[in-house]
Amino acid sequence: MSSTKTKKAAELKKPPGPWAILWKKFSHNPYAMGGLVVLLFFIVIAALAPFLTKYKPEAIDLMFANLKPGVDGHLLGTDELGRDILTRLLYSARISLMIGFSVAFASVAIGSIIGAISGYFGGWVDTVFMRIVDVMNSVPTLFLNILVLAIFGSMIKYMILILALTSWMSIARLVRGNFLQLREMQYVEAAKAIGVSSWGIIFRHLLRNASFPIIVNATLMVGGAILSESALSYLGLGIQAPATSWGLMLSNAQEFMLVDPLQAVYPGLCILLVVLAVNFIGDGIRDGLDPRQQLTKSRRRLDKWRKNYSKSGN
Repeated sequence: MSSTKTKKAAELKKPPGPWAILWKKFSHNPYAMGGLVVLLFFIVIAALAPFLTKYKPEAIDLMFANLKPGVDGHLLGTDELGRDILTRLLYSARISLMIGFSVAFASVAIGSIIGAISGYFGGWVDTVFMRIVDVMNSVPTLFLNILVLAIFGSMIKYMILILALTSWMSIARLVRGNFLQLREMQYVEAAKAIGVSSWGIIFRHLLRNASFPIIVNATLMVGGAILSESALSYLGLGIQAPATSWGLMLSNAQEFMLVDPLQAVYPGLCILLVVLAVNFIGDGIRDGLDPRQQLTKSRRRLDKWRKNYSKSGN
């Protein structure tokens, strides 16, 4: 009986793990939690878009073009072709978010692998990979994106591919820097001594220990990819009709700014909210990973603590 109680007491005193500490700090950050709520809101409405509206995003009705908000059941009005704006916003969220998360995932995968190999093996491998990174950083990204999309077309898969291939370099440098430090740790030497292969050490041990900064940069990449897609669509080289995205809606609305400026406000506001939410989430994760960052406490709790402390000091 006593041994059971001792075991339970030991379990109760077990310190929280890094993920628990991260979530505790993250949940105490109002900006990060607000960003998470906003991002989840957009993800939910994008997933439930067919159930939230009775219209089709590509349905054209020139008899009801440029309707004001609230007229004939159109909550946000219609565009120049009579398409329901709210419906197009909901379906645009699907494509914009899918491109943002897909580009971030692909960029992290490419950059992590190249950075891990470069940082672990060093030598000529590191030299070759870092020179490739330097060359990619020297290429004008926007020009390359426009060139590739103009040649191969504006299909979503090509957009995701070219955006990922032009945004993995920062992740590669980050992972390489972490691996240069982690490969000198004692547990790496112990793993080599027991016969663990180099690839096993890279993917089983080192990448896991370098995952936190990768996650922070991945969240920020989502916002960057959404902005890049919006810019390309605005220039007419991104998503093409009958598909829709927030950038394409901005491009279509620029000709009718004097007639109905709200047509540009709606997609622009969506882009602003999502990118801002993603940046807040990234900042919250970064602060949660910082051991010097303490949990934020309310002013009432701080005043109460100071009061008690001053009494005990007297």
